[in-house]
Amino acid sequence: MKKFLNENFLLQTETAQSLYHDFAKEMPIIDYHNHLSPEQIANDINFENLTQVWLYGDHYKWRAMRTNGVNERYCTGDATDYEKFEQWAATVPYTVRNPLYHWTHLELQRYFNVDKILSPETAREIYDECTAKLKTPEYSVRNLLRKMNVKVLCTTDDPTDSLEHHRKIKNDGFEIRVLPAFRPDKAMNVDDVSVFNAYVNKVQEVSNILIANWHDYLKALKSRHDFFAEMGCSVSDHGLDHISAVEYNDAEISNIFRKLTASESISQQENIKFKSAMLVKFAEWDHEKNWVQQYHLGALRNNNSRMLKTLGPDTGWDSIGDYSQGKQLSKFLDRLDSTDQLAKTILYNLNPADNELIATMAGNFNDGSVAGKVQFGSSWWFLDQKDGMIKQINALSNMGLLSKFVGMLTDSRSFMSYPRHEYFRRILCNIFGEEIENGELPDNKEWIGKIVQDICYNNAKNYFRW
Repeated sequence: MKKFLNENFLLQTETAQSLYHDFAKEMPIIDYHNHLSPEQIANDINFENLTQVWLYGDHYKWRAMRTNGVNERYCTGDATDYEKFEQWAATVPYTVRNPLYHWTHLELQRYFNVDKILSPETAREIYDECTAKLKTPEYSVRNLLRKMNVKVLCTTDDPTDSLEHHRKIKNDGFEIRVLPAFRPDKAMNVDDVSVFNAYVNKVQEVSNILIANWHDYLKALKSRHDFFAEMGCSVSDHGLDHISAVEYNDAEISNIFRKLTASESISQQENIKFKSAMLVKFAEWDHEKNWVQQYHLGALRNNNSRMLKTLGPDTGWDSIGDYSQGKQLSKFLDRLDSTDQLAKTILYNLNPADNELIATMAGNFNDGSVAGKVQFGSSWWFLDQKDGMIKQINALSNMGLLSKFVGMLTDSRSFMSYPRHEYFRRILCNIFGEEIENGELPDNKEWIGKIVQDICYNNAKNYFRW
């Protein structure tokens, strides 16, 4: 029987072990999409205890705790940090076969050299040991990133953000590149007219451009896009249930914007037209600057209205959606491609039923101008676990070129999530190793090892021009 989480965890053959240890393990990390706090990096904070670095804001853990019968007081409520940790420790033994069980113990090992199994019996000891380490300079957030061999990371930032923390990080001479990513979801979300108008006012304020009509709005947003570029940004991102891509003209969008800013209601069709127009404008600006644009598709958000009202969004009440993705996505990409304004694009899919759809859609717009120009992005959110990663890798392998894949990201709010890159790399090496030993691939470890290293790091470095 193998020891739990040993050095060959997930590596089922000698060839897989060699690929991982000789080629993948030491590759640096480019984390081109996450939700880390630039303010915490700028100030190089130390977390006060294990709960703060591990449980604050982590809706993956909150969902598990709730399912285990833990009261909300111990998730997002007013319980003490140790009381919250106790409830997490009591939940962990029941997360067996959930990726949280693997991630929890990988993180304890990789950051703290703790190889004990977390449970109610070990909770106090592990909490005290890790908390003591977190208070030392070696465990500041910048050193946590250094410990994981991170070279570049992109945070997720609203167009109205001042990026003052990114400026400080750069001025400090921090050797890890911490770059902003332009995330304009609020700028095109007209589902709530009052919220949208408040956002328009904020854009007007930060851009110092008077917004009297749609073209003024575009000018103000474009100034923010330009500002992000000046600050080193070369990546945009959109979190959408699905792509909006209906026909429209400028006169229609101008009239819709007039209605919105007059606090008049708009029809569902007008809503979709406005979103369609904004997506095209953002994409054209991305192409103009040779940015990489990312589209996270398929989440059904805020399902629990009672808890949304109580706790707000991003607290663990989202799920996989069953949207029709193909036709509108095709229309959107083709509109940009037809005028040669399609930037490098990464498509992330949340519904595994759509894996092959997304993989083949990417292939429609790979025109040979850039290797892997349109990417089927890594398994995302509910799918960034063993089964989800394998399915994404297999769909991409069957429908495209896995060898040109830009690899894994964390998509996390936690500085403790970087072992997910290791998790992905082990799974990747196991797939290659098994097929080599089965005679499905040649026994050429130098070549396959190079492919592995490309997927782990080199492809992303070249694709993002970092």
